[in-house]
Formats: sequence, C-alpha cells, structure tokens
Amino acid sequence: MLGTSIVRLPALLIGSVLGRLLYLLGGSPRRVVRRNLSFAYPELSADQRRRMTGLVFQNYGVNLFELFQMGFMRPEDVARRVRFYGLENFRDALQRKRGVIAVSAHLGSWELGVQALPCVFGTHLTAVAKKFKSNFVESRIHSVRTRFGNAILYKKDSLGDMTKILRNGGILAILVDMARRKDGVDVIFFGKKATATPAVAMLALRCRSAVLPTFCIREPDGRIGIHVEPEIEMRRTKDLRADLVDNTQRITDMVERMVRRHPEQWFWLMRRWKEHYPHLYE
Repeated sequence: MLGTSIVRLPALLIGSVLGRLLYLLGGSPRRVVRRNLSFAYPELSADQRRRMTGLVFQNYGVNLFELFQMGFMRPEDVARRVRFYGLENFRDALQRKRGVIAVSAHLGSWELGVQALPCVFGTHLTAVAKKFKSNFVESRIHSVRTRFGNAILYKKDSLGDMTKILRNGGILAILVDMARRKDGVDVIFFGKKATATPAVAMLALRCRSAVLPTFCIREPDGRIGIHVEPEIEMRRTKDLRADLVDNTQRITDMVERMVRRHPEQWFWLMRRWKEHYPHLYE
C-alpha cells in the first residue's frame, strides 16, 4: 500500500517544490545554469535567464522525485505515464537485425523514459552509464534502473561489449550530450566549440547499426512523450577520422534541435563547454 501511495503522489507538484528548494540552496549549480544559458542564448535578458533557470531546476526536481517513485512502480504504472511518437522508425530499424543505437540526452524525463520499452513492450535494452562516485548511491540507482529487466553497461572499456550487443541485434541507449575530456572529438553545439563522444559513430560504422534519436519530453499533463526520430544517416568514406567527426556532429545537431525546442527541460547544470571555455565556470 505504501508503494502504491508513493506512485500516486503528484510528481509535477512535489518535484517542482523540490526543484525550487534546490534552486534556492544551490548557489554554485545555479550560477552554472545561468552562465550556460547566457553563453548559449546571449539574446536573453537577465530576467528571462532567471525564469529559465527556475524552470530548469523544477524539471530537475521532478526527475529526482520520479527516480524515487520508480523504486515503487509496477510496469503498468510506467506504461500509464508514457506516450509514443514515431514507433515505426524503431520497428523498421529493429527488423534489420543489426542492432539499434538509441541516442538521447539529459532532456525531459530521461530516467523514466528508458523504462518504457520493457514495461510496455517487454523488450529490454542496455543503457550505457557512468558510475556514481558513491557506492551507496550507485547501488540504489542501479537497482532502480534495472528492476524491469534493462541492463546497465558502464562506459569505461566497454566498446567491445557494446559491439557484441549490437552484433547480436540488441538495443543500446546512450546519452550523448556530455563533455568528453579524454576521447572526445570537437563539435559545434549552440554555435560554440564543445567536445562529444565519437563512440556512437564508431559503433554505427563498425556494426552498420541504425542510429535513432530518441527523446523523452515531459508534456503539459505530466506524461512523458517518447519521440523516436528518423534514423540519422551515417557518412561512410575512406577517411575514418573525418567520418567520426562528421557523424558525431550530425548527432550533436539533432540533440541541439531538441534542446532548442524544450530548453527548460535540458540539464543545464553540466559544464558542457568546459574543455574550450574553462573561464566560463571559474
């Protein structure tokens, strides 16, 4: 009964209150968000940036509360919270049996959205993630993320495992909007130089897998719209390095288009441009 009650609590209301508290208490994260917004949207006024920053924290608060709720949800609870758009793109790609790479971003409700596949269709995927520094937090989050049958693959030294999954016709979910310090390639994001992982491009070229942009957007009624966009065509020439850079830019462009449509739902707390503009976060 307790679990059912928690699931029924209004995530938008409670999460928004939580986000507001985080906004008021988080001086450093609040500055990062404002500087990112000023950098990406120089045309915004100070008042507009403040309002947008508040909305970003509200969405973050809702995500945190949903992540807590997920520990008590049943598959039917998840299914009731999602709507699908563009499923034909996913079905077409899956039928080729060469694996599917669902590329996404820290946008909308990414944690809840990734649970929709096993809860609605009984199909599982492997999500590529980075370990939390705290073993306690990692253990709790891992339990929530895998409770419906999805698997987690950690980024470090995982390219071989990702290749095997795709060659067996499996599904990988990879968030591609984080800065990559060591093995990243340079891309343009919001008109500014940034770094991004070339892993998706490498895997797609190596395995001939489909790259499907998939985003989990929070809708006005609180449900999650899962948008499966048409496949991103991968460039293939004899210059592998150029292909990796070009294809990674194509993926980054799709992420930027979706973030521009829903800027208040992106995780602006990241230091996205830190490699080329470190002064931005001093």
